[in-house]
Amino acid sequence: MNFIRASIEISSAFSPVSKWKIPGKYLSTFQYPIDYEFIQRSPIPTMHFQYSLPHLPIPKLDLTCERYLAAQRPLLIDEAYRKAESTVNHFKTGTGKQLQTILKKTDRENRDSSYISDLWFDQSLRDRKPLPINYNPMLVMQNDWRHEYNNQLIRSTNLIISSVRFYKSLKFNLLEPEVYHLNPMRSNSDSFINICSSLPESLSWHGAYLFKAYPLDMSQYPSLFNSTRVPETDRDRLIKNLPGNHITVQRKGHFYAFSVMDQYGDILKPEKILARLKFIMEDDIENNEFPVGILTTLERNQWATLRHELGDNGNETGLKLIDSALFNVCLDDVSLDGDVYATIRNFLHGDGQNRWFDKSFSIQVSKDGMAAVNFEHSWGDGVATLRYVQDIYKDSTEHPFVHPNTAPYDDNISNVIRLDFHLTDKLKCSIEEAKADYKHYCRALDIDYLIFDRVGKNICKKQAVSPDAVMQLGFQIAYHKMTGKFVPTYESCSTAAFRHGRTELVRPCTTLSKAFTLAINCKSLYQPTISELKMMIGDCSRHHNQLTREAAMGQGFDRHLFALKNISDQSNLYCNMFQDPYYVHLNHTILCTSTLSSPAVYAGGFGPAERNGLGVAYIIRDDELGVLVTSYPSYQNGSDFISALREAFAELVNILDKD
Repeated sequence: MNFIRASIEISSAFSPVSKWKIPGKYLSTFQYPIDYEFIQRSPIPTMHFQYSLPHLPIPKLDLTCERYLAAQRPLLIDEAYRKAESTVNHFKTGTGKQLQTILKKTDRENRDSSYISDLWFDQSLRDRKPLPINYNPMLVMQNDWRHEYNNQLIRSTNLIISSVRFYKSLKFNLLEPEVYHLNPMRSNSDSFINICSSLPESLSWHGAYLFKAYPLDMSQYPSLFNSTRVPETDRDRLIKNLPGNHITVQRKGHFYAFSVMDQYGDILKPEKILARLKFIMEDDIENNEFPVGILTTLERNQWATLRHELGDNGNETGLKLIDSALFNVCLDDVSLDGDVYATIRNFLHGDGQNRWFDKSFSIQVSKDGMAAVNFEHSWGDGVATLRYVQDIYKDSTEHPFVHPNTAPYDDNISNVIRLDFHLTDKLKCSIEEAKADYKHYCRALDIDYLIFDRVGKNICKKQAVSPDAVMQLGFQIAYHKMTGKFVPTYESCSTAAFRHGRTELVRPCTTLSKAFTLAINCKSLYQPTISELKMMIGDCSRHHNQLTREAAMGQGFDRHLFALKNISDQSNLYCNMFQDPYYVHLNHTILCTSTLSSPAVYAGGFGPAERNGLGVAYIIRDDELGVLVTSYPSYQNGSDFISALREAFAELVNILDKD
């Protein structure tokens, strides 16, 4: 099988579309329905609410200090807490006031964004740690319920088509806006659509608010496509919205590229995309001895140096094709056979040889058709990626354009290009070293999981307690069972209700959760009754809900203090608060937790925030819950945590179940 070597001449095959067709007047050029071009045709434009979204508030300094001390209280003995309190009191009446004034002034001059957005981008891009495990999370999709559609070729093609349909809907402002409906019976209606779509953009958010509906920030969505993170010394670059109507495909460590849209911006026929993917899968080439993708697993400064060497050695065109691709697809030769451990390992990190972790996201498909999305985290948060995953899963399973009997056909298959990289002996040596180092690096990570079918949303709703609060209580009880300690814990919370919001942290280790944990784990002379324990769970649930609401409304304390610390560093305004060992300790996260529950998601996962921490991803379903834990066994024991967690949930459900 002959492939065209990538060279400067082929770049014209992926030239940007000079003029897009008008969606409302689009006419399909073949027998598929008009909706083939778009996954959605929302009557409310995608970005209709964006301009009128509220500005992310800067919390009052006094409240931030109060919330910070509340988070420290369960972690510190009395003497340490008094010292932390003294530091905070000096801060809020001294340097803290100066920093708050500077932050407010900067925020007033930047009303189109948020006070946290640029700082958060900068912090992510400056971190030199390797991306896999440390930064890139993954979401594993449920299998198609029809076995024959889980064929690797069929599923990959349908996911690609659905992804391009999603891209075009986003591009043309036809993707349904992300809206949180507090009362869906009222707001998810024709009246809502008619009124909000007729309002000018400057008033649209206010119209939605009258329906108790809250539009969410979608500024991150364009970075899903044609985007990548490029390594540079000291600080990486995030390049996005590059021109390109092609995708890249990795198989056996080799890169391929082909167009998925024609010169007019129309999506290629399903048979043609199927044929191009089949052509790649039938390439009888050996595994790539020197796969360049492994270099994206390196420490960022090291990778930056090697990437410049790659470009200087005649590979700039190939690198640009990867950077500008709509997205990347990884076709793996491994069959996972429903093995949870193998599935998580393959999609979270793999062996790195068939990956490009710098890409905004990659669709990964195993030989037996399991599919996942692994995404680079600096450009955005899980909310945007989850929406994309949900939409393409639903579309590819409910409206597949490729079926088991679909015959592939392409009259110009030579448009599939294999990217052959020119490598010096030094680069080959670096690739060999990277393979060995990454293998050792991944072996150091342990993965454990728990599926517990005695508790879920239903039993929590019956007892009028928050399922998320119960999960977080379980984590506190389990860690205390295992170690006898209470440690810094956070749960990520989106602030997408505000323009250019990112995330805030919920601190689930509270004085209330500590008291309940001690009541469960420490058998004293006085044992609370079941009724008293239920009341304690209710108190924990209400407090957790309050913390979550505050975080979602931009009223947490972590991002505020982060911004003030950043100003302190940049302004050379010495601030004892941020050198305080108790502040440093609180930000050394041992229990890093996050949930992205969805019927489309089989599992999600990420690495620990710290070497001696635990990465805890969880899903709450109606009658069961799932927890995936990552850890480094020389520092933490994830298996022991899972055992303690099973016991903790059993105790919680026994309390909740009793009248």
